[in-house]
Formats: sequence, structure tokens, C-alpha cells
Amino acid sequence: MSTLALLVVLLLVLVGLIVVGLLGYAVYRCPVLTQPVTVALAGAAVLVAAVTTVAGTAGR
Repeated sequence: MSTLALLVVLLLVLVGLIVVGLLGYAVYRCPVLTQPVTVALAGAAVLVAAVTTVAGTAGR
């Protein structure tokens, strides 16, 4: 994997973690939306799918 691909994956992980944290915090502040754990896990699943896709295509 090239250095550029590794940097893209790193930035994607960092931004994804920020988004997951913000989703969890927003739901925690307004519990009417849904359970915080469900939203954070859904965000984490999207993050894993995105990183897997990028890492898989970067190896080619």
C-alpha cells in the first residue's frame, strides 16, 4: 500500500471517529432521537465499511 493510501485511511479513521463521537454526544444530549449506543454503533459500522473499501481498493 502506498503512503498516500495509508494517509487517506488514517484521515478517514480520524474523521470517522469524530463523527461517531459527535453522533453519540448529540443523541446523549437529546435522548428522544434514539439510544446512544445504537447510533454510535451504526456510525462505527459505516466507518468500518468505508475503511475496508478504501484499504481494499488501495492494495490493487
